[in-house]
Amino acid sequence: MARSALLNVMVQAAMKAGRGLVRDFGEVQNLQVSRKGPADFVSNADLKAEKIVYDELKAARPDYGFLMEEGGEEKGVDPQHRWIIDPLDGTTNFLHGIPFFAVSIALERDGHIVAGVVYNPALDELYAAERGTGAFLNDRRMRVAGRSVLHESVIGTGIPFLGHGDHERHMREQMAVMGNVAGIRRPGAASLDLAFVAAGRFDGFWEHDLKAWDMAAGIILIRESGGLVSDLDDNQNMFDTGNIVTGNEKIHRELMRMVNGASN
Repeated sequence: MARSALLNVMVQAAMKAGRGLVRDFGEVQNLQVSRKGPADFVSNADLKAEKIVYDELKAARPDYGFLMEEGGEEKGVDPQHRWIIDPLDGTTNFLHGIPFFAVSIALERDGHIVAGVVYNPALDELYAAERGTGAFLNDRRMRVAGRSVLHESVIGTGIPFLGHGDHERHMREQMAVMGNVAGIRRPGAASLDLAFVAAGRFDGFWEHDLKAWDMAAGIILIRESGGLVSDLDDNQNMFDTGNIVTGNEKIHRELMRMVNGASN
């Protein structure tokens, strides 16, 4: 794929941080780990990766703002642009030696996501998209799956964990969905789950209680792959509501109907 200078900066930052994560992944048992909260870990690897991404993006676009999982929000001189960064999505997977984690970087312009990169360094899979130019997995064009029948579809989701989320609501939703689909998957890193929808690996996905950095890059990957993405009210308020549902036109509509029916 032909990348703009801006997207190249994002790709280089993600891959540089990813190389560091792979080295630390090989030493996962030796990492010094601290707790942010119940079952919500942060590691030295997480912080190092964020610094790499921050330094790379700051050097390339010094006036842009930042919204980061670990570092919080930093206002930029340029109020129109903001980087949204998750330096290690899937931290629990990482710390347990499960090779399903990613560096996620998105660029927001005037409140709209215009570019996104999700990189899984353990598998060397790079998902990248820029508004109006399509979405790509390792330079191969991606399209959302074309299945229109739910019982043939594999659906991704996120399961609430210790101290987080509404467990009873999720069980109602999962019961409603699982009886109508070929399978439900919960790999444990929302940015990659959304990238899987863009790549046609998952037919759809839904989750509650996400943050902007969990979703931002995945949103444009899906849109540029021809999919639909919204909150569960079929609006574009994912960052405010923290919930998301996505798929092709048919699966998005049916999945939203089922999840909402179980939640109400």
